[in-house]
Amino acid sequence: MHNGSCLCGAVKYRIDTPIEEVTHCHCSMCRKAHGAAFASYAGVSPEAFHFTAGEALVARYPSSPGITRTFCSRCGATLQFIDDRAGEIGVAAGTLDSPLGEVPQAHIYVDSKADWYRIQDDLPQHSGDL
Repeated sequence: MHNGSCLCGAVKYRIDTPIEEVTHCHCSMCRKAHGAAFASYAGVSPEAFHFTAGEALVARYPSSPGITRTFCSRCGATLQFIDDRAGEIGVAAGTLDSPLGEVPQAHIYVDSKADWYRIQDDLPQHSGDL
């Protein structure tokens, strides 16, 4: 249903389920991983996510217990936030090549947001995860 790729195009993936929501995570680890004020992730089940090219180029970083972040070892593009505890993969929404359309969205971990960034939309805000 959705396709995506890294910045250099060497890693490609397919998602075989509708994406039902996107969260914008403001925690310090996501900010550092993305080099931005927040990270936007589309949550999907591990069974629905499939690499279609370049899987050998995917590097893994265990950022905290039960959490693995993946990125392209060639271009450095962030790809996934894998939460083994919840059994979910957060796909970096910016890597989607297919149109997503409008889906429900929310800001999470807003208590940790960058002090220089002001949230200016009307999306729900949560101090922790959903």
